[in-house]
Amino acid sequence: MKRARLIYNPTSGREEMRRLLPDVLDRLDLAGIETSCHATTGEGDAAREAAEACARGYDIIIAAGGDGTLNEVVNGMAGQAGKEFLPPLGIFPLGTTNDFARAMKIPKRWEEYCDLVIENKTRPIDIGKVNGRHFINIAGGGSLTELTYEVPSKLKTLIGQLAYYMKGIEKMASLSPTQLIINAEGHEVMEGEFMLFLIANSNSVGGFEKLAPGAEIDDGMLDVIAVRKCNLAEFIRLVTMALRGDHFNDPHVVYFKTRRMEVTSPGNVLLNLDGELGGELPGVFEILPQHLRIFA
Repeated sequence: MKRARLIYNPTSGREEMRRLLPDVLDRLDLAGIETSCHATTGEGDAAREAAEACARGYDIIIAAGGDGTLNEVVNGMAGQAGKEFLPPLGIFPLGTTNDFARAMKIPKRWEEYCDLVIENKTRPIDIGKVNGRHFINIAGGGSLTELTYEVPSKLKTLIGQLAYYMKGIEKMASLSPTQLIINAEGHEVMEGEFMLFLIANSNSVGGFEKLAPGAEIDDGMLDVIAVRKCNLAEFIRLVTMALRGDHFNDPHVVYFKTRRMEVTSPGNVLLNLDGELGGELPGVFEILPQHLRIFA
């Protein structure tokens, strides 16, 4: 019998996992997967539990929650230095945005996803790393990227995706460029004022499914999008273009692929990793090819 550890955020998705838990455990148990649970209690708890689950030799780890919970579990697993084989990771998307789950076309119905785990349908994926921390879907910097971790969790629970739109409108009023130096492997050094930069590992970023259409989860590359200094009207126009996937034709947008890059700034620039606060610049970003396996 296989052993699984299910790490869930009890507040995600209007506390959906609390209601689903008995049914999920029954379905997995009937298929020969003995599953124990851990409800997260605060910041860093999911990462610690995932690391312990790896150390204790669990066959499967399942993350149930939003992008923040998933990021913590990935960090707990990926940080297991010297462990040659990591258990495959399951993902129950219960958060507000669920960017990575959308990119991987992970079923929203819990029964269908349990069946993927039971049938052991896995695929290898790349993960990103910066300054000792890992990200599975997106890294970024600039004032607008701060909105995802500035939205209160209670507000996200109450009104979902609308909470991000409200915060985005508020942030746009004070949008300002940041001085950056971008030194990417295989490209000339770029220096100047940028509204933001994003490093995508999949094609679904912040609810935009056409923001990085060329990004692939297992190609060993980071897809980088940077927006040069522009005024508010130009930036809003860029956002509408990004909804259609036409933003690459705009002169303010810089796009390229790389395996490694360093970003520095004379100012204080906070980093966003999978929607969570991830430290600040300077940062050295790199890709870890096919570092994890997920059920998908």
